[in-house]
Amino acid sequence: MQTDKAREGGAAALKVVIVGGGTAGWMCAAGLARLLDPKAYNVTLVESDEIGTVGVGEATLPHIKTYNDLLGIDEAQFLRETQGTIKLGIEFRDWNQAGDRYIHPFGTFGEPWNGVDFQHHWTRARLAGREVAPLQAYSYAVAACRANAFEFPNQGGKSIRSTYAYAYHFDASLYAGFLRRWATARGVTRIEGLVADIARDGDSGHVRSLILKSGATIRGDLFIDCTGFRSLLLGGQMDVAWQDWGHWLPCDRALAVPCATGGDGLTPYTRATADTGGWRWRIPLQHRTGNGYVFSSAFLDEDQAREALLAKLDGQALDEPRLLRFKAGRRAVGWRGNVVAMGLASGFLEPLESTSIYLIQTAVLDLVRLMPTPISTLGEGERMDPRLIAEFNRLFALQYDRIRDFLILHYRANSRFGQPLWDHVRTMAIPDSLAAKIALFEARGALPDYQYGLFSRDSWLSVLEGQGLTPRAHDRLAESLPLDGLEAKLRDLKTRIDGNVATMTAHADFLARYAPGETVAAAPLARVAS
Repeated sequence: MQTDKAREGGAAALKVVIVGGGTAGWMCAAGLARLLDPKAYNVTLVESDEIGTVGVGEATLPHIKTYNDLLGIDEAQFLRETQGTIKLGIEFRDWNQAGDRYIHPFGTFGEPWNGVDFQHHWTRARLAGREVAPLQAYSYAVAACRANAFEFPNQGGKSIRSTYAYAYHFDASLYAGFLRRWATARGVTRIEGLVADIARDGDSGHVRSLILKSGATIRGDLFIDCTGFRSLLLGGQMDVAWQDWGHWLPCDRALAVPCATGGDGLTPYTRATADTGGWRWRIPLQHRTGNGYVFSSAFLDEDQAREALLAKLDGQALDEPRLLRFKAGRRAVGWRGNVVAMGLASGFLEPLESTSIYLIQTAVLDLVRLMPTPISTLGEGERMDPRLIAEFNRLFALQYDRIRDFLILHYRANSRFGQPLWDHVRTMAIPDSLAAKIALFEARGALPDYQYGLFSRDSWLSVLEGQGLTPRAHDRLAESLPLDGLEAKLRDLKTRIDGNVATMTAHADFLARYAPGETVAAAPLARVAS
């Protein structure tokens, strides 16, 4: 096995080879460059400019800020260079029935009173016929979204302005380029080239090297597959099976197109609008708006989706819609032998809740925690410790499976009667894990409260209640607060939220002051394999 010698001590550095660039490859490269000892790990990324990436607008979750902060990335510079905007949540339109709207906010609903979660107090007041506003009125992040306003959260834990977090919208092509510059400046070696062949060890089956079209050989100890849907290494070489979730998540196509900024302008939230055979997204960037139509080819044909997408844009289309084909699901494991997959090479879940970048990020952090040791006295079998691999795969499955349930919930809880796709997903069999969550919420207002993985208690609450599911009862501990006192506390909470949001800066004004987007060249069109 070929390894590089560390600069100090003579120990062998473990050679990590990332195959593929794009968002997944460069997020991984940047994370490894920042979080691993450069004397112990040598990181190389192999990519080809001949292979395009899917350069549509990207929406994220608040975890991306944590990741960027961990890397030491300057937020204002990052927003400028990626044409980024702020995201406080996701607005869902027409998901229960036409005309309905709710926001999944990046923040809490209300406050826990007497040690009891807010939804129980709200449910108790509602069932008792007391004065109570809709649930959405008790979220600071929802109110800020509706006001198109943003300011940084207050770091003081007792302030109502500390009850929300934020994420970003940005141009995915610009983000990958930003991370490419950042990572190569910090020691990551980039090699331009197409992979023509792969050499493997005859005994262990581990990948030994990549043979490029140019004839160059790239050897490594650990290979990270970021080759997109092809899954060149984990699926193609290590033969890891694909778990198809199309029976739960039937959408298998998306059309994407940018347009000129218009309509509601720079909203601090993503929009997902249910439609015939699927749903449409809207992602506001500083220089344009990203749009798309995610649909099931079994219920809507491409021409119909294209026509509907173009007819409902906020502004003039800036390109022709591009078609992406995909399947919902994941690989049986994310790590086998000396190959780890990230991004589309490991799985795909439609972008309904902006989870793709989160899944890359958490895979990078889990890999860093479980990274094989570079100590030269250990053999390859000891380096690829099966206990570490098993733990990575346990966390990998947990992440995907929990997100899967959350996405299915959006489809299951709908009242769009008479529409074939929506009738199908409303009546289909669902995972037992999701059925149990729905039943507990409807019976007593109980919500999932994970210590690891997505989504938070308040996220589940926003979608369950937003799509018409309401508890029939509440936690009996909520009864320790007298109803008159509860009613007064609800009024006070809403007054504090409304009063504080009224003084916030408009989102567009905040961006113009803090991080105005830089002039950028148009990103190359993606080449998406059928």
